Amino acid sequence: MAQVEATTERVVTAKPDDVFDALADYNGTRQKLLPEHFSEYEVQEGGDGEGTVVHWKLQATSKRVRDCLLDVSEPTEGELVEKDRNSSMVTTWRVTPAGEGKSRVVVSTVWNGAGGIGGFFEKTFAPKGLGRIYDALLANLATEVEK
Repeated sequence: MAQVEATTERVVTAKPDDVFDALADYNGTRQKLLPEHFSEYEVQEGGDGEGTVVHWKLQATSKRVRDCLLDVSEPTEGELVEKDRNSSMVTTWRVTPAGEGKSRVVVSTVWNGAGGIGGFFEKTFAPKGLGRIYDALLANLATEVEK
């Protein structure tokens, strides 16, 4: 099994603290940011960053739906880590300053991919598909925080 990674980033015109707070607000803002690929969203514990447990289904392709139950941590300032209890998937969100009144948001997801020819296709195509999903999410984030 090869590790598969998808990374997307965007600079938004908002202060890093405001951007991070929006991403960490699983009870409110986060759900509004999710594109149509996400369904069955439910906060099961917490709801604000560290200690949150959140569930959703991610439909990456017409045939591939991932049932995610995520534990959220904040290992360092400006960083959210979502670890899926149902798989090897880990998503890390990093928010850093990008000049006066701007923030760079980088989202990176890694997981253990399939072996063989299926793994080759997964490693080749899954990051592009997930990148498009994260582009939409980051566009929604920009719209939300750049008010």
